Amino acid sequence: EAQLVESGGGLVRAGGSLRLSCAASRSGFRFVDYAIGWFRQAPGKEREGISCISTSGPEYAESVKGRFIIGSDDDWKTVYLQMNAVKPEDTATYYCGIVVEGDYNDCLLPSDMDYWGVGTLVTVSS
Repeated sequence: EAQLVESGGGLVRAGGSLRLSCAASRSGFRFVDYAIGWFRQAPGKEREGISCISTSGPEYAESVKGRFIIGSDDDWKTVYLQMNAVKPEDTATYYCGIVVEGDYNDCLLPSDMDYWGVGTLVTVSS
């Protein structure tokens, strides 16, 4: 079981860039063999999948294709979300999730995640 910690959120101007990171609190944990997703949620709205990575490769929601990139450090201890050309509608709390128990259908589905971090807030100003 992994305790996830997100970091990197903050205030950014529209058109700018931000890099979010997700790491596990367990010492030495590596994400390489798991499905990991980035999700976001604004008040009053449902949590939506933004990007995820698994053995099948990366996936992106249509709303962020060409702007966001998911990846990891070389040692797979940190999974990041590089956010480029951000828009005001990207404003939300961003969460990372992981599938560690059983299988999943789509790593962009919040319901398929087993564990979550507490989130990091991203605010995009116009």
